[in-house]
Amino acid sequence: MSATTTSKTEAVLLPADGGRRPVPRPRRKGLLQFGHWWWALPGILMVLAIHYVATAAGGVFAFTNWSGIGEFDWVGLENFEAIFTDPSKLLALWNTLFLAFASVLLANVAGLVIAVNLNRVLKSRYVLRTLFFMPVVLSPLATAYIWKFIFEFNGPLNVLLRGIGLGDLTRPWLADPQLAIWAILLVVVWQNIGFAMVIYMAGLAGVPQEIEEASAIDGANLMQRFWHVTLPSIRPAIAISTTLGIVNGLRIFDQIMALTGGGPANATSTLATEVYKQAFSLGSFGYGAALALILTLIILVFAVIQQRVSQGRPEAR
Repeated sequence: MSATTTSKTEAVLLPADGGRRPVPRPRRKGLLQFGHWWWALPGILMVLAIHYVATAAGGVFAFTNWSGIGEFDWVGLENFEAIFTDPSKLLALWNTLFLAFASVLLANVAGLVIAVNLNRVLKSRYVLRTLFFMPVVLSPLATAYIWKFIFEFNGPLNVLLRGIGLGDLTRPWLADPQLAIWAILLVVVWQNIGFAMVIYMAGLAGVPQEIEEASAIDGANLMQRFWHVTLPSIRPAIAISTTLGIVNGLRIFDQIMALTGGGPANATSTLATEVYKQAFSLGSFGYGAALALILTLIILVFAVIQQRVSQGRPEAR
């Protein structure tokens, strides 16, 4: 019986050609891998040249007095000493940090509230999502000019205040050094709420409904379910939204240039506007490169800190 079984097994396992099979030749992995990515080499070289080589060159010019044309001298840390001893540049640094963190806080809170409410079954939720997200896809420069018209002394905002009997509150919003920065903050938050909303809606889609239902059965109210169930589940979305918000907030430029141009009296200037002013308006390319290098380092530091904080939480992985 064993012989019969063995013969049947061999008949099944052996191929029709008597067991002779062609031996596959080993593939040359180097050529195969190169054939998969060589076509992307021009794009890779362009990215390296534009992003990394140009950034490194700008970092070198930060230690020179180059005006953008002709020769230059190596001045070491003189540009950085001039920056940190100039009150106007310190004000620009403060404005940069204020706009970045205030816009991130307000836009994320508002975006989360809107996302939580639109995550429910509403007949108009798709229309509302489109309306809230629309400012994100619009040009920041174009929308900033519209807001500039709104904030004018004879613009719609002051006309509305006078119409409802609050004429005493009318102000030259963009010409007041105390109020101009808040007007810019309002525009930036308005344009970033939709971006945060989309990220949080994606995070809310992954929250298990069974856990929320179980907590509701256990007697948890709406706020308790949000704080102990929903919020821990969307920590990855919070990390992504805050990181991107801080990076974009530190680079705010279009809205400021369209609304105030950095004024009045440099009250709304930031590091980004000062880089443009020094490098391209005043011809102090080395000084502007030093400002750009400081801005780059600030963005890098806060991005790394945010990532470290996020990675330290198991829920954010």
